Amino acid sequence: MSSVVEHVASDALYVAQQKVYPREVTGRFRRLRTIAATSLLGIFYGMAWLQWQGHQVVLFDLPARKFYIFGLTFLPQDFFFLTWLLILAALSLFFVTALAGRLWCGYACPQTVWTDAFVWLERITEGKRAQRMKLDKAPWSVNKAWRKTAKQILWISLALYTGFTFVGYFTPIRLLLAEIIHVDTGPWETFWVLFYGAATYGNAGYLREQVCKYMCPYARFQSAMFDKHTLIITYDADRGEPRGSRGRGLGYKAEGLGDCIDCTLCVQACPTGIDIRKGLQYECIACAACIDACDSVMDKMKYQRGLVRYSTQAAVEGNAPHVLRPRTLIYGLILGALFVGFVYAITHRDLVQTDVLRDRNALYRELDDGRIENVYAVRVINKDDRPHDFRFSVEQLPNAQVESDPVLVHVAAATVASVALRVSAAPLANGGGHDIRIIATASDAPQLRAVSKARFFSLAVDAEHTRGSDDFGDFHEQRRH
Repeated sequence: MSSVVEHVASDALYVAQQKVYPREVTGRFRRLRTIAATSLLGIFYGMAWLQWQGHQVVLFDLPARKFYIFGLTFLPQDFFFLTWLLILAALSLFFVTALAGRLWCGYACPQTVWTDAFVWLERITEGKRAQRMKLDKAPWSVNKAWRKTAKQILWISLALYTGFTFVGYFTPIRLLLAEIIHVDTGPWETFWVLFYGAATYGNAGYLREQVCKYMCPYARFQSAMFDKHTLIITYDADRGEPRGSRGRGLGYKAEGLGDCIDCTLCVQACPTGIDIRKGLQYECIACAACIDACDSVMDKMKYQRGLVRYSTQAAVEGNAPHVLRPRTLIYGLILGALFVGFVYAITHRDLVQTDVLRDRNALYRELDDGRIENVYAVRVINKDDRPHDFRFSVEQLPNAQVESDPVLVHVAAATVASVALRVSAAPLANGGGHDIRIIATASDAPQLRAVSKARFFSLAVDAEHTRGSDDFGDFHEQRRH
């Protein structure tokens, strides 16, 4: 007998995935999800076409190493802002999860949003839940063939347009459209349009809930952020059990029945196919479709709503929920501090930066007039949206002269320019290396300036002192040879 049980259990591991046919429901939470999905899809598809100050409002121009975001231009030197932003996103997810569970999954996750869109297209072409189930079981016919074909055309069109829009954030979308019309896209553009389109088609069209259940890591570690005061979707077992069918208006409580009529609409409406009445499960994405389904049944039966509802474990147990608790306070304080710091850093970032590198071929050279000259390679980074001409000066070096070719270095908007800078000064009292500051100032906007530290190497005024100096002996020896 035990061998038979083991054989059945072993076979169960390899049972084919049963397709989930989510039932369409109406209600307050369905309306919220529709508003969220429409807004997010509208932002994704529409923002790529907006222009700001001559550029796409959001454009990650990788070949040019320039990133345009709402009028701000970022260069690779600003990469730490991306790291900062990712940390903010992660902490925001933790904070929201500790407060309200998996609301992100149910209302804003790309997998949920695009799956919703694909299910909507499926409903347009194949009908409601019962019709779709009947159509899949029916033999092939003209009706089935044209409905399936129409669905595939809509799915593929939406998937390809999604891939096109995604690539449009890295290649100007108007240029990309012209290239596609003339069949002149590059190999990488073609690859990413097709790849992202195929990923959308597969994930939202076929994998759907399997992505949430098996592929998404968030479903696995979310429980670490839950506690008794986290908002979750719960089934009120004390009120609903024992469940059972009954006629409307009958005295079911006298028969020992609870409010649940065991209609299974909550299961049919669930996009991941779980039964919320079995308790909280990691597959639940908190979309509240089961709440809308149950509330509609309660209304028809003239029972009180809330048999399935958003609540907390503490509230179900009869205790008062606490929004302010150590976990949420810590997340909130850290998140608030990081957000304020991020906004401050963005609004006060330096629009001009310089990188200074000494000439490695020689420490210095002695000019005919006895002055000592050091040569530097300077890179000027202009992050402003306007071009500027920069001139250079030196601090912390007495009687210094600065020469560059040209004297005014023109740097276009959001570009980097390089120039050879020659700094000369009379031999210093103490030879060796000395710290100096090289300053680049915009001639048309003096407030735009960048300061970089550098080392200036010089002979000593007193050669004997130089020869005996431990700090400069190596440099003097090099000059002598």
